Amino acid sequence: MNIEQFKGLARLPKFAIPSHYDLHLKLDLSAACTFYGTVKINLSIIEKTNFLVLNANQLHVHQALFTTSGSQQYFPSDVVVDDDDEVVVLVFDETLCVGEGLLGIEFSGKLNEHLKGLYRCTYVDKEVKKNMAVTQFEAANARRCFPCWDEPALKATFKITLDAPSELTALSNMPIIDEKLDGNIKTVYFEETPVMSTYLVAVVVGLFDHIEDTTADGVKVRAYCPVGRSDEGKFALELTIKSLNIFTKYFSTPYPLPKLDMVAVPEFAAGAMEDFGLIVYRDNEMLYSDSKSTAIYSMEKAENVNCCST
Repeated sequence: MNIEQFKGLARLPKFAIPSHYDLHLKLDLSAACTFYGTVKINLSIIEKTNFLVLNANQLHVHQALFTTSGSQQYFPSDVVVDDDDEVVVLVFDETLCVGEGLLGIEFSGKLNEHLKGLYRCTYVDKEVKKNMAVTQFEAANARRCFPCWDEPALKATFKITLDAPSELTALSNMPIIDEKLDGNIKTVYFEETPVMSTYLVAVVVGLFDHIEDTTADGVKVRAYCPVGRSDEGKFALELTIKSLNIFTKYFSTPYPLPKLDMVAVPEFAAGAMEDFGLIVYRDNEMLYSDSKSTAIYSMEKAENVNCCST
């Protein structure tokens, strides 16, 4: 069995196709800034294979198990993580046959400082510098957070669970359906997403104030801002509500999710990222203050309000 055949490939081999991810991330935002995770991936094996090849980058894979729909279990005899090609190859002594199954993987990683994948940025709380966690997965950086088929065409549904410090806000693409507290750690469970690409999955964990409003169709929209600066999110919230109402009417199509969150973070690689249900902005791109913002920003604000009013 030669894993060299998977070196240097531009695309993943089509042995298996994912349909659903159940992802649980446990975040340590202390000085260590690490995370531990488990992911359970529903797969369709479409070609007999002794290999499962998926994307991973800068992750440690601790354990993997493939279970067929008939409850037969296969442990890989070898797990090869290749950060150069950004893949992990699971090698099985027995052949995996065509059919449905569940791939479970335990992994860990470090919150990086490159504004890619699941990364660390900092904020100041009562003059103390603290860590927060943010994701930026476009175009191919979900693999820095969890092992996955990280290609836009390989869409799936996602159910996300986060373990985070109890005093922080935990956000993801979908609304929270449950929350459990264990000491100073809370476990937050989110609703399952619609079918989407891996690069649209999003997670933010940090300390925020927020303001909210509701569209004409009952979609809840929130603007998450640094503590004490929620007034600076009013313009973004106002414009978003107007935009969603206009687009819903113009396209005769309702917004497809029950909520839309916008969050301003201090460090972000782009101006913003349109993650499904959770748009992440660099804070100076989302926040607006009549007394602090520049003249150019004020002109852009006036143009935007006029545009949404017509």
